[in-house]
Formats: sequence, structure tokens, C-alpha cells
Amino acid sequence: MKFFRALAALAAAGFAVLAYVYLTLPDVRGLATANPKTTAWMEMRAQEAAAKGRPLRRVQRWVSYTRISPNLKRAVLAAEDDAFFEHEGVDLEQLKTAIQQDLQNGRAIRGASTITQQLAKNLYLSPSRDPLRKLRELIIARRLEAALSKARIFEIYLNVIEWGDGIWGAEAASRTYFATSAASLSREQAALLAGSIINPRVYSPAHPPARLLRRQRIILSRMGGYEPPPSAPTPAPGQVTPSPDSTTTIESSADESESAVSPDASAEQPAAPEIAQPPTP
Repeated sequence: MKFFRALAALAAAGFAVLAYVYLTLPDVRGLATANPKTTAWMEMRAQEAAAKGRPLRRVQRWVSYTRISPNLKRAVLAAEDDAFFEHEGVDLEQLKTAIQQDLQNGRAIRGASTITQQLAKNLYLSPSRDPLRKLRELIIARRLEAALSKARIFEIYLNVIEWGDGIWGAEAASRTYFATSAASLSREQAALLAGSIINPRVYSPAHPPARLLRRQRIILSRMGGYEPPPSAPTPAPGQVTPSPDSTTTIESSADESESAVSPDASAEQPAAPEIAQPPTP
């Protein structure tokens, strides 16, 4: 009898936790018609800068989906989520593979997080490994997939992810590292940017280390297999058109034309796993 009472109490506690997580999740539907002004990741970096007494650097230039080079879209898909346009926010096959590799080798060759999961984490969460944080990430990812088109998810992702110390989004990264727009990126430049996503505060496209150059070569060899949609869908009648391309620049002590790698970056964010080399035909 005591066993069943304990089991019932455990089930009730589990249900309460799940209900709390679900009810406190953000409403993502507004992202269909408006660009986010900030993200949890940006706020975290701001708090880190304040704690260290450092000037806050934030350079972000929002551009529409059509003003981002297809080269970069293909490179990011090849590097981060090759099944992005097939799954519904969570790639179960990749998750299973990553778990198996982690059990066998001590670490996965590739991460299991999809682009949608990464966006959920960047917009609303933290890098904590707390199981509840991961549960929130998975549920938010499914909400994003239900509320937004794939192209819109990809557009937001490419505009808000971190690409160096204080550098946010494809346009700011393209102009900082290559003095060109995101629309004009070459295949080689795009592959360097995509390769650095694993740890952008360590692997700078301005001064790529050997590991980043190796990732660039692998990504270049894979890019031809991906063809993202040419444009994001037009909002339905009655919807507000997403806000136009915009620029956000917060005063910085660093020159935007220089590499944006913080001196102690290696201690702030662990290196991510390698991309597996494709088999030789």
C-alpha cells in the first residue's frame, strides 16, 4: 500500500512539474509577424559584461530572409541541421545517434539539437544543462514549428545567433569578418561562418584556426546537397508584416573590423563536437 501511495505521489509531482513548465512557456505566435528585439542569450551576455565591468558590445543588423546568401543557408544546414526541412523541431534519428555515440565514445560526433531547438534556447533559455531547461527547449521548439513556417524559423535563427563577442546575426558577422553583406557571401566565407557556430567566441572567421579550416572543408563538400526555399512565405491577410530590416549598434570598446574573440573565451563556452567526415564513395 505504501508503495502505491509513493507511486501516486511521484506521479502527481511529475504532473505538477510538467504543468508548471507548460504554463510558464512563452507565447511564440508573435514571432510570425514581428522580429524579436532581444534574446535571452543577448541578455546573458549583457549581464556577463556588467559583472566584469566591461563595455557592452552589441552589433546586430537585421535583414530579411531574401537578403541572406543561399550559400550561407546551405552551409548552416550542412553544419548544424541537415534534416531541418524534414523534421518537426526535434530530429529523433539524430538524437538517437548522438546518444549512442555518446555512450560508445564519451561524446557525440555531432550535436543532437536542431536549428529550431537552438533558436528556442537562444530566444528564451540559458546554456544550463538542467533537465527542466531541456524539456522547456523541446516544447518551445514544437511550438515554434506549429506557429511559424520553416523559412521564418530559419530567418530568425540567422539574425539572432551569436557570431562572436557582441556580434549577432548574419549581416553583422558578414560585415565584421569579410566587409561584405550577408547577401554577397561566397561559398568559402559562408562555410567559415557556419563552421564557427559551434563556438563563435573561440573560432573566429577572421583568424580561423586549423580546426575551423577543417570544418570549412567538410561543410563545402556537403553544401551542394541542400536547397532551402527561395523566400519566406507572405503573411496571411490581416497579419502585420514583419518589421523591416534594421540595425542595432551599442557602443563598444572594440573595433568592428577586428576579430571579435574575447581573451578568456575558451573558458566561457566549451568546444562543440566535430562534424563527421562523410564516407568516401
